[in-house]
Amino acid sequence: MILLEENNRVIYETLKAKFNAAKPESVNIAAVDFDGVQYQISNPDGDKGVINLSAKMRMYEDLVAHGVQDLLKREYGESLLDSPEEGFDVTLRFELASLPSDKEAMAKKASLLKRNCFASVFEKYFKMQEAETASDKTAIVHYHEDEAVYISAQTDRVTVIFSTLFKDPDDIVIGKVFLQEFKDARKAHQQAPQVLFSYGEPPAELSGQPNLLRGDNIGYVTFVLFPRHTNPTNRENTINLIHQFRTYLHYHIKCSKAYLHSRMRSKTSEFLKVLNRAKPEAMTEKKFGVGKRV
Repeated sequence: MILLEENNRVIYETLKAKFNAAKPESVNIAAVDFDGVQYQISNPDGDKGVINLSAKMRMYEDLVAHGVQDLLKREYGESLLDSPEEGFDVTLRFELASLPSDKEAMAKKASLLKRNCFASVFEKYFKMQEAETASDKTAIVHYHEDEAVYISAQTDRVTVIFSTLFKDPDDIVIGKVFLQEFKDARKAHQQAPQVLFSYGEPPAELSGQPNLLRGDNIGYVTFVLFPRHTNPTNRENTINLIHQFRTYLHYHIKCSKAYLHSRMRSKTSEFLKVLNRAKPEAMTEKKFGVGKRV
């Protein structure tokens, strides 16, 4: 299976080109990412020597309570503006004359803006588990339209539950097969997190949570992360993988459907060729007695 990049390729390539240009260039690019994230790269007030990267995220308001601003300040330092551009949730400003020597690394870090925002809630609950402190409240992050992720910490584990909406009935069938592979993977890889999934009704862990989705096209996927997944050594990789699980799931469902459609078209083409080559038998007259023909 393909692992998707945790950074935004458009942001990375654009900033890398502008950072390494022989002379400052104007830029005005709008880009989008999964989960409805919107980006804007521009020169404030037409100043080519300054580049702003602004982002608008559906989940940002939920992340404020979990220290997203502190994490961004830690990651981006003075590049993070206290007041983002109008219409956006966060803005990074880069002075081209004072960039660090490793400009490519700076472009890569900037392209991880969405990932780093999402990381704030995971870091908070991972650290709770590391301190063997159970959370008294489940974090709810509305990361996608009508969908949310629920995160809670216990003394020995962190539970992450994704709700996901399947808009096509075929997606439910393919999704079940796909998620069963996740569940069965632990038999071969004992270090993998435990994966549970249910359809229609939310799991018992979410009892009492508001606005839970129910229905035949609703799925809940639960990851049980143990200390080996949340410790400081593996924490960053765990966040890289789990924050884009919903995108990963639906991407592979669509790829599976595209593959099935391509095979169906290929078979249809083969059958048409066979039909085109077929020649009907010549009609012949048969005599049955004098003067009678068929």
